[in-house]
Amino acid sequence: MEYQNITLSLPKDILLKAKHIAVEKRTSLSGLLARTLEDIVKKEDSYRKARQRHTAMLNSVSDLGTNGSISWTRGDIHER
Repeated sequence: MEYQNITLSLPKDILLKAKHIAVEKRTSLSGLLARTLEDIVKKEDSYRKARQRHTAMLNSVSDLGTNGSISWTRGDIHER
């Protein structure tokens, strides 16, 4: 995997807290950020794939014999 350095600006209080979290997890701030971003990217990829699967399923549903038109009204179904 190829890596690229970036410059990141954070509020000082957030940076200090993030450094403490990294120390508690026995990693570097860079490692902590990399893992967090990897998790976000994996979740987004999974969501996109699931959305594509479900969209394909919805697009492949047969018309259930209606030929795209409905011959009944709500009143026909819910007679009172």
